[in-house]
Amino acid sequence: MLQVSLNGARGPADGAVAPMSPGAMADSAAAAVAAGASDVHVHPKTPCGQDTLSARVVAATLQEIRKRVAVPVGVTTGAWAEPDPVARVERVRSWTVLPDHASVNWHEPGAEEVAAALIDRGIGVEAGIRSGTDGAERFVASPLGPKVLRVLAEVTDPSADTAEETARALLSALGCAHSRPVLLHGEEAGAWPVLRLAGRLGLATRIGLEDTLVLPDGQRAGSNAQLVAEGLAQYGWAQRSS
Repeated sequence: MLQVSLNGARGPADGAVAPMSPGAMADSAAAAVAAGASDVHVHPKTPCGQDTLSARVVAATLQEIRKRVAVPVGVTTGAWAEPDPVARVERVRSWTVLPDHASVNWHEPGAEEVAAALIDRGIGVEAGIRSGTDGAERFVASPLGPKVLRVLAEVTDPSADTAEETARALLSALGCAHSRPVLLHGEEAGAWPVLRLAGRLGLATRIGLEDTLVLPDGQRAGSNAQLVAEGLAQYGWAQRSS
C-alpha cells in the first residue's frame, strides 16, 4: 500500500505546489490516486494555511476529497493543530463528517485519550511512532495497541546517509507492535531511502509533499502525483533488488 501525504504542515512559504484549500487538496488527491496512491493522508487547513481540527474545516476537506476519490482518507490530530489535549479530544468528538482514519502521535500528551475518542467513533487510528521520541516504548505498553488500524513508523532523520539506519532502529524498538500492520516512511532527504527500505521489507509506505519536496534525483517535485509515480517505481525497484 502506498499512501499519499498531500500537504502536512507545509504552508505558502513552501511554494504553491502544496495544496492548501479543500478544492486544491481534492484535485491533488485525485491526481495522486490516478498515479497509483491507494490511501490519502491530509492536513485540513484554515484560510490562513494553518493546520486545524475544526469540525467545519475537516468536513469541508473530506467532502471535497471524497467527491474525487474512492480510497480511504485520513487526517492528522497533531498537537500543533490543537495544543490542549482535552480540547483535542473535544475536537474529535465534534466532527460531523468522519475520516476513515486519523494519525495520533503517540509521544504527544493526550495521545491515548485522542486515540480512544477516535476508536469510540469508529475511526481507524494510525499510531504515529516517531524516531527520536519515546513513542515506541509508550505504544508497546499501550492497552490500545491491539485496537489501532496500523502503526505509522515515522523516521524523522532528514539525512539520506543515516535515515535507513534510524528506520531499522525504530522498527527494532517497535518489535511486533501488537501485531498491527506497519507503514514505514521518512522525511526530507531521508524520505527516499526509507521508502526503498519499506519496499525491501515488504511494508506499506507513503510519499507526498508533506514528506519531501524533491524527487530522488534532487529535482523539485511538481506535484503529489509525480511523487507517487516515482515512489511506486522506487518501491518496485527495491522489491526486485532485495
